Amino acid sequence: MTEDNRRELAAVAAAFRMPRYRELPDIGLYMDQVIALLGQYLDFIPMEDSKDKPVTPTTINNYVRLKVMPAPEKRKYYRVHIAFLIMIFTLKQGISINGLQQLLPSTANEEEIKSFYTGYIAQLQEVGNFYTAQTRAAVQGILDPQAADDGAVENVIIQSILQSGFSRIMAEKLLHLQNADPERVMELEKVSDSRGRHPLVQIPEKED
Repeated sequence: MTEDNRRELAAVAAAFRMPRYRELPDIGLYMDQVIALLGQYLDFIPMEDSKDKPVTPTTINNYVRLKVMPAPEKRKYYRVHIAFLIMIFTLKQGISINGLQQLLPSTANEEEIKSFYTGYIAQLQEVGNFYTAQTRAAVQGILDPQAADDGAVENVIIQSILQSGFSRIMAEKLLHLQNADPERVMELEKVSDSRGRHPLVQIPEKED
């Protein structure tokens, strides 16, 4: 592993902080200003290469068209819009557009959006702090220039992918169950172990 690689891993393990609602600009920004601002807020999201951008006019327009977020006011984006975009672009890493539509507020009431965003950012910070601590611990040996590689990087990558995959599966399943009859869902899924128990439901053992 090169020294540049080690520096990149160290950056991945660095803590991040998202803006509070009152810190978001409310002066009315045009699209190019919004993209520049979100680029600063979301700089921790990895890109496949230097030409990739996590936020583009096309993606923002699509989220407006699909009613995942409110439409701009006379082509300007305010605090409410920036809050939605931060939530969308951090959530989209692990959930579908349908999931976003279900999860995010459908109200236009700013106080309700502010309350939702404030709670969301608190959770994001808590989970982010947990995973950055986990990442630091996982890559500590790798960052040592004297340490042998021995597949350690690959192991961290595999563990991260598995955690991400299982987290997405659980999130999608919970969203599916949220507005559905759980008994009907489990009947349709027909998922059970060898003793006929559904993995998401704990059934008390019968006493002999």
